[in-house]
Amino acid sequence: MIYWQLFWSFIQIGLFSFGGGYAALPLIQKQVVTVHGWLTIQEFSDVVTISQMTPGPISLNAASFVGTRIGGVAGAVVATVGNVLPSLIIVLTLAWFYFRYRSLKVMQGALYGLRPAVVALIASAGLAILFLALFGKAELPISSADISWFAVIMFVLAFIYVRVKKPNPIIIIALSGGITVLLGLIGIPI
Repeated sequence: MIYWQLFWSFIQIGLFSFGGGYAALPLIQKQVVTVHGWLTIQEFSDVVTISQMTPGPISLNAASFVGTRIGGVAGAVVATVGNVLPSLIIVLTLAWFYFRYRSLKVMQGALYGLRPAVVALIASAGLAILFLALFGKAELPISSADISWFAVIMFVLAFIYVRVKKPNPIIIIALSGGITVLLGLIGIPI
């Protein structure tokens, strides 16, 4: 039964996550945190972090991680196949339609209309993760009393560094993790 639930949950995520991995984050969160309770919101945040640090699309990495956690290696395979199958079918179908009808204004209009929705999905997932990192919860309302000043300082410094130097993301992750570990080792509360 758990394999069917994993497959069905990730087939839904794969079917409706237009716009790539970041657009899939709210869908993954809803399925694995809200609907099934397989992960807590903190664990979900950890999955997103781990999925960013490993090669491959975030949605596939999350499917593999959640599948492994819930059903072992077989669960990882089932969740990953469920996540990929809709995309495979949709991309093959859309590629056929696109190459056959790409000059039609209806096709161009449909693609143009999807862009704002994709941006909204990505922004929603990004804000949920930002709120979790800075305030300890992913949803509104937030309170200034809940703010983690360490997280705010790390966010601002990382943001400035990324905008100015444009480093490899691995450097930002390694620096942030190293600073946090170092502060913890010397006893500074975070």
